[in-house]
Amino acid sequence: MRAVLLFFALAVPALSQLTLLPKPASVQTRPGSLIFGPDARIETNIDEPRIAAATARLTTRLGGPVNLRIHIESPGNPVQSLDEDESYRLETTGHEALITAPNPLGALYALETLLQLLTKTPAGWTAPALVIEDRPRFPWRGLLLDSARHFLPLDVIRRNLDAMAAVKLNVFHWHLSDDQGFRVESKRFPKLHELGSDGDFYSQDQIRGIVQYARDRGIRVVPEFDMPGHSASWLAGYPELAAGPGPFQIVRTWGGYNPALDPANPNVLAFLEAFIGEMAPLFPDQFFHIGGDEVSDHPQTELQARFNRQVHDILAKQGKRMEGWDEVLAPGLPKDALIQSWRGAKSLADAARLGHDGLLSTGFYLDYTEPAAKLYLVNPAGNRTLGAEACMWTEYVSAENLDSRLWPRTAAIAERLWSPAVTRDIPDLYRRVAVIDAELDQLGLRHNVNYRTMLRRLAGSNDTEALQTLTDVLEPGSLRVRHHANPNYTQSTPLDRLVDTARPDSATARQFTAAVDRWLANRADAEANREIARWLTLWVANDAKLRPLAARRPALREAGLVSAALAKLASTALAGKPARPIPVAPIAEVNIAVAPAINKLIVRGYRPAYQSYPRSAQ
Repeated sequence: MRAVLLFFALAVPALSQLTLLPKPASVQTRPGSLIFGPDARIETNIDEPRIAAATARLTTRLGGPVNLRIHIESPGNPVQSLDEDESYRLETTGHEALITAPNPLGALYALETLLQLLTKTPAGWTAPALVIEDRPRFPWRGLLLDSARHFLPLDVIRRNLDAMAAVKLNVFHWHLSDDQGFRVESKRFPKLHELGSDGDFYSQDQIRGIVQYARDRGIRVVPEFDMPGHSASWLAGYPELAAGPGPFQIVRTWGGYNPALDPANPNVLAFLEAFIGEMAPLFPDQFFHIGGDEVSDHPQTELQARFNRQVHDILAKQGKRMEGWDEVLAPGLPKDALIQSWRGAKSLADAARLGHDGLLSTGFYLDYTEPAAKLYLVNPAGNRTLGAEACMWTEYVSAENLDSRLWPRTAAIAERLWSPAVTRDIPDLYRRVAVIDAELDQLGLRHNVNYRTMLRRLAGSNDTEALQTLTDVLEPGSLRVRHHANPNYTQSTPLDRLVDTARPDSATARQFTAAVDRWLANRADAEANREIARWLTLWVANDAKLRPLAARRPALREAGLVSAALAKLASTALAGKPARPIPVAPIAEVNIAVAPAINKLIVRGYRPAYQSYPRSAQ
C-alpha cells in the first residue's frame, strides 16, 4: 500500500532557524514541508545490516515508520576504515525523504540529520522541504573515554556511543589500561585483569558487543593499551616485565609514576607479541594505540625509540597501524605510525615533517572543563592532520557524572570536525546546542537527570531549589585546580561533592553575562538593567535560604562557603558605587562562573533600575 502523506505549502524556512548540529556543508531550503502519515514505509535498495539496524532505531524513536527511500551505491568495507566516503545527500519533498550515499556510513549520518529535522505535530512527524549535500571536514572525529582510572560500565559506554553517533563522531578511542587499572580480560595472560582491575574489567564477549554496537552506528573502536609507561597495572600480575624493582600494585592516586615495562628485556617483546596477537582480533580496526607517553623525565631516548619500532613491527604482523602519543615520535619510526598530539600543535608539525599523519587533542581535553565556545575555536587544520579527538580522562569523573562532563560540550567539537572551517558563529552554536541537549536527553543520556539526582543527595531532600540556584552558576575546577587543591584524592574517593555535581559551561552564567554586556554597551538599556538586578537580588536572597541548610548539613558546608562569596559579589554590585573588583579564586574546587561579569558591574558602578533589593549579604 502506498504511504498516505499530507503536503501543505509553508513559507520557506530560514537557514538561521534550522537547529542542525553539526551544520551541514550545504543546505538549500524549499517551500513546503513533509508530513509522515500513519501508513508510511521505508525502502532501501540493498540489504545492509547497519542500515537495517539504524532504520529500526529510527522507527522505534518515532513510534512508527517514515516515508523514506535510501539508495546506497555500495555496501562498504567489511571493517569500517578511515578512507571510506562518508558523504550523503538528503532531500525532503512533499511526499518523501530520499537519502543517497556512496556507502552505508553516509546513510547513517543522513538518518541522524533527518532525526534532527523532524518535529512532532498533531498531524504527525514533519520536516521542512530542503536539500542537504553534506560531507565531513575530517575523516577522523574521535572521542577518548578513559575506563582505566575509573571503570565505566557498559551501559555508560553504549549511551555515549549513541550520543557520538547523533553528532557524527566516528572514532571511539578506548583507553583500557593505565597505572590505575587494566580493563580487558586476557585469556592468555589472566593475571592482567585478575590482579590489575579489582574485578572491574570487560570480558572479551563484552568487548565484541561494544565493537558491534559502535559499528552499527558508524563508529570505529580504537583500543589503547599504554606501554611501556603507565603500566603499574600490568606489573601487578607480571612483575618480571618491569624495568625496575618491585613490588608492584595498582596505583590508587593520580599523577606521574615511574613503573614501566623494560624496553631492553626480550621477554617483554615476546609477551607483547602474544598479548597483541590475542587483542588484535577483538578490535578489528586498522589502528592500535600503544600510548607511549610520560615514560620518564627524558622519554625520547634511543631505548624507547627502538622499543616503539619493535612494537610497530609486532602490530604490522597483525595487520595493524601503530598509533601513539607524540612522545613516540623519533627519527626512524616507520612513516605509517600515526601521531596523536596532546602537547601542542608543534608536535603535529614535527610529525608531518617526518612523514607521519597526525591527530590533534591539544585544546580538546574535556577534563579541563573549558566552555564550548573555547573548544569550538580550536582549529585542527595542518599538514597531514587527519582530524582530532576530544579526551575525557577520568581522575575526577565517575559513571554518574561522566555524561555531564561530556555533553553537550562535545557537540561543539563534533561540529568543528565535521562542518566547514568557516562555521564559527558562537551564539548560533549555543542556540543549536540547547536543542541537541534536549535530544540527547531523549537518547537516554543522563547529564541532566543525574545532575538533579546529585543535587537531591547533596541537599538530603527533594527540596533542591536553593542549592540548584547556586549550583547553576558554578563550574567545576579544571584538572589542574583539583590536583593542586587536594593532593589526597584516591581512586576510591567518592565523587559526590559540590564540585562533582556542578557542570561545565554554565548556561545561567552565559545568560547573565550577556545581560551585563548589553548594559555595558548601553547603560540606557532598562531591560538589561532589570534582568541584572533580578539575578543579583536572587543570589543575595538565595544565600539567606541556603545558609541555615548548610549549617545543619555537613555535605552542604562547601555550598555555604561558595554561596556567601557569591552573595558578597552580588550585594557589592547592587550597592551602586564603583569599587575595585573582588578577587574570587576557586572555592571548594569550584568556580563562580558569574564572578567575572559581576566584577565588571562593580568596577563600572552599576546602579540597579529599582531600589527594592537587599543591601548586603549580612
